Amino acid sequence: MIESVYIETPLGTATIVGDENGISRVSVADMGADKITTTIPIYLQDAVSQLQEYFRGERTVFELSINPPGTDFQKKVWAELVKIPFGKTVSYLDIAKRLGDPKSIRAAATANGKNPLWIIVPCHRVIGSDGSLTGYAGGLWRKKWLLDHESSAKQQSLF
Repeated sequence: MIESVYIETPLGTATIVGDENGISRVSVADMGADKITTTIPIYLQDAVSQLQEYFRGERTVFELSINPPGTDFQKKVWAELVKIPFGKTVSYLDIAKRLGDPKSIRAAATANGKNPLWIIVPCHRVIGSDGSLTGYAGGLWRKKWLLDHESSAKQQSLF
């Protein structure tokens, strides 16, 4: 049975959806505190805990069973996104090259934009070839916040 929860994050209310087969969707939106879930279904407890750890700066890698809906190509792109290290960025062209076809840059960018697993599949780590923050479904301000969060967490760990 598909379950969903709502948790508060520094970037808004996150919705986490999944079942015994894994997490299928994580998204963020501006909602009221009345939406926050108090009882977390067992299938979603790890995702809730790991997202909270991420926002506290205690987690850099997610270890979750995921089951996002998507085409084979989209899933290949998302598999590449998961390989981008915490605190690092790559370009859309880099992703296309990793898929073996630099000409697939637009298709890769489109698949990136359809990523249903906010933060867990780190599409925020993909930027324009010129270093610009391009397109982000959650809003560019959230993308900037996430990149700054990861950058500052990495720097703090050096000292």
